[in-house]
Amino acid sequence: MKSVLFEKKSNIGWLTLNRPKQRNALSLELMSELQKNLDIIKKNQNIKVLVIKGNGPSFCSGHDINELTDIKQDIHHFRKIFSVCTNLMQNLQNLPQPVIAQVHGVAMAAGCQLVAACDIAIADGLTKFSTPGVKIGLFCSTPMVPLSRVIGRRRALDMLFTGRFISAQEAEKYGLVNKVVEPNKLVDETEKYAMEIAQYSLFTLSLGKKAFYNQIKQNDNSAYNYAKEEIAINCLADDAQEGMEAFLDRREPKWRNR
Repeated sequence: MKSVLFEKKSNIGWLTLNRPKQRNALSLELMSELQKNLDIIKKNQNIKVLVIKGNGPSFCSGHDINELTDIKQDIHHFRKIFSVCTNLMQNLQNLPQPVIAQVHGVAMAAGCQLVAACDIAIADGLTKFSTPGVKIGLFCSTPMVPLSRVIGRRRALDMLFTGRFISAQEAEKYGLVNKVVEPNKLVDETEKYAMEIAQYSLFTLSLGKKAFYNQIKQNDNSAYNYAKEEIAINCLADDAQEGMEAFLDRREPKWRNR
């Protein structure tokens, strides 16, 4: 059985974590398969938005603990696991397409990290989120990185120090998820959200996503200096000129993705 499934509907790609019996735990195999799919999707201009979801009762329970309890292994084994995971999370940010997490059940530890690493997250109202590593003596240091940047220092430390679950409603309040929906509406609402974004130029979406993550690391003055150059360059793009002309002509734009 494949640990990751891929499906393309129109111009939206769907990646499904497919280890339902293990609550989609992030084994080395699963993470490697995810990365292989990202490498292919990155080059596919017919995919404008990517959705990541989980098969079975949960989105993702975190790392596969079985791979972390082999005392016969040395530190290189553990470094490999967390290096692969780190690269995967960073590559989600570097992917040209916007990435939406469709979350249900639980998102724990590295599963919570995966939600935070995506650009957008939609959860059903029964979903729970946690970084419970402290409860088993393994602090969630890598999940801490995107989590703290998305929800802020105080709320991240609260989750990291206590390991407690927060509800979907709390996660929305914290900014970890963008929207909470009824469980029976999760798929439709996610698809609706993805389609809203996918109507635009992939060139523009990609340029904007890259610019967002670059400027967010800078102070205000540096960010403005960077952003004004980016938008000036953007004005020269075919899709920008087409979009503005279409607006003035009161017609739908015809994107060329350049």
